[in-house]
Amino acid sequence: MPTFSSNGAEINYQTFGNVTKPAIIFSNSLGTNYAMWQPQIDHFKDDFFVICYDTRGHGASSAPQGPYTLEQLGQDVVNLLDHLNIEKAVFCGISMGGLTGQWLAVHKAKRFNQIIVCNTAAKIGQEQAWNERAALVREQGLQPIASTAAGRWFTDKFIQSNAAEVEKLQNSLAAGSAEGYASCCEALAKADLREQLEEIRVPVLVIAGQKDPVTTVSDGQYMVNHIKNSALFEINASHISNIECPNEFNQAVQQFIAQ
Repeated sequence: MPTFSSNGAEINYQTFGNVTKPAIIFSNSLGTNYAMWQPQIDHFKDDFFVICYDTRGHGASSAPQGPYTLEQLGQDVVNLLDHLNIEKAVFCGISMGGLTGQWLAVHKAKRFNQIIVCNTAAKIGQEQAWNERAALVREQGLQPIASTAAGRWFTDKFIQSNAAEVEKLQNSLAAGSAEGYASCCEALAKADLREQLEEIRVPVLVIAGQKDPVTTVSDGQYMVNHIKNSALFEINASHISNIECPNEFNQAVQQFIAQ
């Protein structure tokens, strides 16, 4: 797998499709890796140059000691585009990746044609809770978090009918870097873009899961209310909507890009 150095981290990435096609870059959620985007890779690789990467502290990327910041997570994306000589791309990020997308929309808008942020919020959760989770993970590892992840990620119906896929994602989380996960929790603890949403001018699609207990449709509506050129797409899924409802997800992204 190719890697490149970005601000003290080795970032693992992979590309799919023809480099001459329009570029789209996907950014994973907390506790996952770029393999979560397989349904999107399969769908978009014929018409786009698809770029996927493991957020620092995740997957095969290195996990330098944190805490990390949202600015670091965003700059890693810009550095990857620079590394690949990509001037402009479409960005699609989910959950933590959606916060990264908002940061990019505020600070690095010139590098993106459109930005899709999914199952996310301008501020996710509470600072104290994230810091407590970071401390727990550093102390006990990722197994306790992994054992309860399915209920935060998917609807009961999906869990029951896709047991093997859910178990694979949980095992991947459990096998991840505790330091990397905790350091990203600390980035999420501080991340708050509510005051900056009105600065965003790049077109934004917000995808919100109707059954998402973590980042709600109300969170999505808040972003759309404050981002000038934006639209909301509600999807009948929980938190990891791109896996739970891949066809609807892919269609929404494709239609938005085609506008």
